Amino acid sequence: MTSQTPVQIAWVTRDLDATEAALTALLGARKWIRMPDIHFGPETCVHRGAPADYHADISLSYAGDTQLELIAPTRGESVYSEFLEESGPGLHHICVEVPDPDAFEAALAAAEATAPVLARGEMPGGMQFAYLAAPGAGVPYFEIAYVPDTIRTFYDYVKQEQQ
Repeated sequence: MTSQTPVQIAWVTRDLDATEAALTALLGARKWIRMPDIHFGPETCVHRGAPADYHADISLSYAGDTQLELIAPTRGESVYSEFLEESGPGLHHICVEVPDPDAFEAALAAAEATAPVLARGEMPGGMQFAYLAAPGAGVPYFEIAYVPDTIRTFYDYVKQEQQ
């Protein structure tokens, strides 16, 4: 995999309000945009090799150019609910983006040589993601993502709300 810059830091939490308040105070995020009840469905998502079916409330903000993501799992088994059960709330993953779907597959293939893929999927709008186990790197998971222009426009809106 070629060198990539982390673009996102994500936490899993039981309490979005408390985590938003803490990260606002610590990192200066000004406004959080919430997306309730995001469904990761079995048609396009896999968790530990099987079709996935889970939901999470998600909140996004920015600290400078770095996206902050908060994930509160609400239903179903996922890398988020497993983490919360095993470790409690906390830092879950860092994410790097790749420029296109072909680069996503290439980066994933290269990363799989050292870290197993625990979950992957495609969201409405074409965003592709994969979580790799990365405890040896000091973070539980590492995410590789392809973010198409339609979702990039939304992310740009969230970032602009910080000004």
